[in-house]
Amino acid sequence: MPTVIQLYRLVQKGRVRNMSTDIDKTTVAVLGTGIIGAPIARNLRRAGYPVTAWNRTRAKAEPLTKDDVQVVDRVTEAVEDAQIVITVVKDATAVLDILTEAGQALAAGTVLIQISTVGVAGIAAIAEAAASRFVELVDAPVQGTKGPAENGQLVVLASGSPAVRERVTPIFDVIGKSTIWVSENPGDASKLKLVVNTLISAITHGVAESVRLAEALGIDPAQFQDAVAGGPLESAFGTIKTKAIIAGDFAPSFTVDNAVKDAQLIADAARAAGLWLPQAEAGLERYRTAARSGHAEQDMAASYFADRPATD
Repeated sequence: MPTVIQLYRLVQKGRVRNMSTDIDKTTVAVLGTGIIGAPIARNLRRAGYPVTAWNRTRAKAEPLTKDDVQVVDRVTEAVEDAQIVITVVKDATAVLDILTEAGQALAAGTVLIQISTVGVAGIAAIAEAAASRFVELVDAPVQGTKGPAENGQLVVLASGSPAVRERVTPIFDVIGKSTIWVSENPGDASKLKLVVNTLISAITHGVAESVRLAEALGIDPAQFQDAVAGGPLESAFGTIKTKAIIAGDFAPSFTVDNAVKDAQLIADAARAAGLWLPQAEAGLERYRTAARSGHAEQDMAASYFADRPATD
């Protein structure tokens, strides 16, 4: 019997017809191969899906060829034979640019899974663009960064038509450990993502300020970590960020630059809903300060560098 990869190559060459295999024939395009996109493409290919990948900077996608993922130069090449297209890019503008570039190569009836954090206004624009192309949109931002993405342990927040759930559920089962279907309305998942990200930001800033205060008071930050461990205040995410700050390890799982973008989306959504969120607004400014201080491409835990001496 041929291996899965050998069989896939034979199918691609047209040399296999009507052979019963366990390979899912659904063809997938992954557009955007950064910290989240690359492992998504890799995990889908390992699961047996034929995967084509594209990235604005091709060099970032090229390593995926070692995993038998086809890497192409143009969006049109990626989507022309894809039944499911997954966008994992920075923001709504990038998703809309992709849809424009795809043009008629993106066939009517294609399922578009948008995984990016795009905000309320952004997802509305994407939904309108998808509908105009008769593309089935599934709004599916994810919770989790580099490690969970690599291990297929993301949490998928999904909203979209029940008619396409059966088609996308196997995809979500590969890339994530669980899927929360929020509603039938694309956009509701993106709203929930902003709600969850509000807590993520609060935890990040909270541990950053706690470590800073410990240092200022002459307390070993490790003792702060020990005091929280095992108690009601402990959280897995908070522990990860605390350890990173204490170790001075700011290798990015999610960059400050992206955190600025997401924090702005939270503030915009709140204001549009008639809310003023003081903590979220202050958190946005912390990320901006860290970015201006040269930490934009470091992990969001570099919020630690936003603190400054008191002026009075």
